[in-house]
Amino acid sequence: MTIKEIQEEIIDEFAMFDDWMQRYEYMIELGKSLPLIDEQYKTDDNLIKGCQSKVWVHAELKDNKIVFTADSDAIITKGIVAILIRVFSNQYPKDIIEANTDFIDDIGLKEHLSPTRANGLVSMIKQIKMYAIAYQTQLN
Repeated sequence: MTIKEIQEEIIDEFAMFDDWMQRYEYMIELGKSLPLIDEQYKTDDNLIKGCQSKVWVHAELKDNKIVFTADSDAIITKGIVAILIRVFSNQYPKDIIEANTDFIDDIGLKEHLSPTRANGLVSMIKQIKMYAIAYQTQLN
């Protein structure tokens, strides 16, 4: 699936819920299904700067696609990073770099987060894009 298709799927899923309590519960469920990061990658190098809670994101290049794993010590944040991993994992670096992240506004996520969590979300996206830029450079 393309990044855009996955984003549209997530928008549709969030549209099924009537209120934000249900959406938060759904995000918590998504967090539980997150492909867990190997303990050896829970290092300061993989820690997202600018997040209120601890969030680790690790990236590996497999068959020219980036595979992300992540974890967080906070359940909502774990759900947020799970959404991002679902969108960007197993995609080509070039596609990640060029990807639009408007779907976050479309599901209303940013406006329903505290300012510190919203900053953390921006930091997570920035880090994912930085990994993509680094891997794209290696591929060229």
